[in-house]
Amino acid sequence: MTCRACGSLRLETVLDVGAVAAADRFPPATTPVAADETGHPLSMALCRTCFLAQLVDDDTVADEPRGVEPQALKDQAAAALAEVDEAGLLVGSSVAEFGSPHGGTWLPLLAERGFTGRPADGKQPCDVVLDCFGMMHEPDQAAAVARRARATARDGVLLFQFHSLATIVRQGQWNALRHGHFAYYSLTALRSLFDAVGMSVTSAWTHDLYGGTILVAVRHGAHEPDATVAAVLADEDAAGITDVTAVSALQREAERQWSELRTWLADIVAAGGTAYAYAAASRAVALFGCAGVTKELLAGVADASPAKWGLRMPGTDIPIIDPDTLVAAAPTAVLVTVPDLVDEVRRDFPALADALVTEPGVPAQTDPQGGTA
Repeated sequence: MTCRACGSLRLETVLDVGAVAAADRFPPATTPVAADETGHPLSMALCRTCFLAQLVDDDTVADEPRGVEPQALKDQAAAALAEVDEAGLLVGSSVAEFGSPHGGTWLPLLAERGFTGRPADGKQPCDVVLDCFGMMHEPDQAAAVARRARATARDGVLLFQFHSLATIVRQGQWNALRHGHFAYYSLTALRSLFDAVGMSVTSAWTHDLYGGTILVAVRHGAHEPDATVAAVLADEDAAGITDVTAVSALQREAERQWSELRTWLADIVAAGGTAYAYAAASRAVALFGCAGVTKELLAGVADASPAKWGLRMPGTDIPIIDPDTLVAAAPTAVLVTVPDLVDEVRRDFPALADALVTEPGVPAQTDPQGGTA
């Protein structure tokens, strides 16, 4: 394998969870787990040349039921665009968006500011181009960044948002690794990617979404970055995102989480309780599979998307149910697989508030600013 961005052969495996089910193929709950369902290798490598963390291989075919965009994602989008607007970067009248298969769009927010949407095909370069968790789904990262450069007008701005590799490493978020997600970005790697197409990262804004996401402004030509870029780079250095040993800590964290989850669920069942989860997220597929979780330990996973009801978690016999069924079950504990959903679940289903946890045995808390701790 060569690097998906720079073509280098200097790749080092930093995380290997073995063979698991495809994270985006949710079978009907009535079907048994097929013999070959869990046979898809899943591992991450770090390029020693450009430092892009990336999916090693993917032999799956994307087929994920469309999810419901979390309120936390909507709120963050509005806050991020307000910051960009305050910085004076929302200039012009045209906008294009490279969407994410997980849903959600920033286009209505730009329409409110007078922007007209165009296709992101590069035929008519736009003043503002958006990419919120979109490019990570493209196997050829070099070609993907070139398309975004072509779509951005010479005096325009590309707003690119990504889940920070520094966050993933620092918080042990190993299950950000999944089939269909081909890149795990740091600003260090992104600067190299954009430099290859003659673009510069000029500003950066950090948000709490997913534990730490970063929005960057990228422009054509050579531009001096402001202090926000230096701050993000310093944070990445502290997290060791260019150090194979530091990033490889994700392997130990993954194995610890598998063991703790299975033990915690078994203890609940042994005590006569019932455990469920909320959000049939793709990131939970490898977690449940590697931990060997079955419906005897986890009775079901509730999800807000009707498209997932009646299906099951890939690689397991755990059914996906609607939230009202979860409330009626009066569970002992509910593992929220996407911590950013805690406030939303607590608001919409107050009867579940005392049962919510974001990790085994740790009750979900809300900080004074409204984010989940």
